[in-house]
Amino acid sequence: MSANLFESKDPAPPAVPPPLADRMRPRSLDQVIGQQGIVGPGCVLQTMVNPGPLRSVIFWGPPGCGKTTLARLLADLTDQHFVEFSAVTAGVKEVRATIESARQVLRAEGRATVLFVDEIHRFNKAQQDAFLHQVEEGLLTLIGATTENPSFEVNAALLSRCRVVPLEPLDGSQLIDLAQRALSDPERGLGSRGLTFDDNAAEFLAEVADGDARRLLNSLELAAMRTEAQERRAVSVEDAQEAIGQRVLRYDKGGDEHYHLISALHKSLRGSDTQASVYWLGRMLEAGEDPMYIARRMVRFASEDIGNADPQALQVALNAREAAHFLGMPEANTALTQAAVYLATAPKSNATYLACHAVRDEIRKSGNRPVPVHLRNAPTKLMKDLNYGRDYAYPHDHEEAKVKQEYLPEGVRERGFYAPTRYGFEKEIAKRMEYWGRSGES
Repeated sequence: MSANLFESKDPAPPAVPPPLADRMRPRSLDQVIGQQGIVGPGCVLQTMVNPGPLRSVIFWGPPGCGKTTLARLLADLTDQHFVEFSAVTAGVKEVRATIESARQVLRAEGRATVLFVDEIHRFNKAQQDAFLHQVEEGLLTLIGATTENPSFEVNAALLSRCRVVPLEPLDGSQLIDLAQRALSDPERGLGSRGLTFDDNAAEFLAEVADGDARRLLNSLELAAMRTEAQERRAVSVEDAQEAIGQRVLRYDKGGDEHYHLISALHKSLRGSDTQASVYWLGRMLEAGEDPMYIARRMVRFASEDIGNADPQALQVALNAREAAHFLGMPEANTALTQAAVYLATAPKSNATYLACHAVRDEIRKSGNRPVPVHLRNAPTKLMKDLNYGRDYAYPHDHEEAKVKQEYLPEGVRERGFYAPTRYGFEKEIAKRMEYWGRSGES
């Protein structure tokens, strides 16, 4: 049988050039845009490759910040065998095959293997455990990439063997620099096409890319194609708009960005910054957050950080929750914003919050202290014979319902749990408490 029986007689199709984002990957740490806190002289990645040896590391950062690029650079700079796969499609079978391949490379070439696992947070515990021993013994140097917090998504045993390196999104000036570089680079970029940027086009691309270099370069490539199709030489803002389409906010309802934004909203409300409060609220709503989640957080805030300094705040928050439930999105946005403005401008007090924790701590420390006998209910003859309720003084039998009587059990009678501030309505509550007195004395 001919050896060429199964070979195609048609000429091989021309190779499709890789995307601009792939062609523009840096070839050295010096070419990396951004992340100077980890790639600059004397920083962590420089020390990992010089003098080395390369250690296992997990890059944690948003999409398009350079996690994959840095992993490939580390492998190249240390001349190690590089194996790359995604945790989305790979499983234990692929991990075991990689381990066996790493042993063969080590025997044949004397080189260790760098295992790059993209989206490592998608590996379950069993999959992560599959290469734990090989990382420990040094057969594999693990480089993981994740957009999720490794503290929650990577098991503790593996995490203890890796250095976590946080990466930041690129800022506007860095993205503009990258866009200019890609448009002018004749070897890897679009420089051979003789294109330029029209006024504000590079700035627009950088703004909408939102820190994501890959998104910027993909959009630039499409914008350049549109420019050339219309036989123009300057990439315009309109070209960029067509290339990018609708802006997609970076957000994950169960991830770090979710908690970062709700934290920013809560702290802005607590700090009485109205403008910041409505901004962070808007960010969450525009990203698709459940309005009921936001409403619940506002209800909590009203009692935790405002409390009795403005008792109406809790009602406002509850009304906003009811409106959000009744209307749904997008109509609920105004009710939530109205509540955010009220909560931000209300007087603040955490006295109720502190009282809850003080009572909880006391109960956990002192346990089930008995109810004073005079406060106990006595529905039966036996209970009455035991003097339950005998010395209870009924306040309404006294002028202004004021009577000297102890209501706390022994052992905690000198404790003060709730201490009102002198702000907002709590100033009035403080006066009332002073009037009634701790023991009800006139």
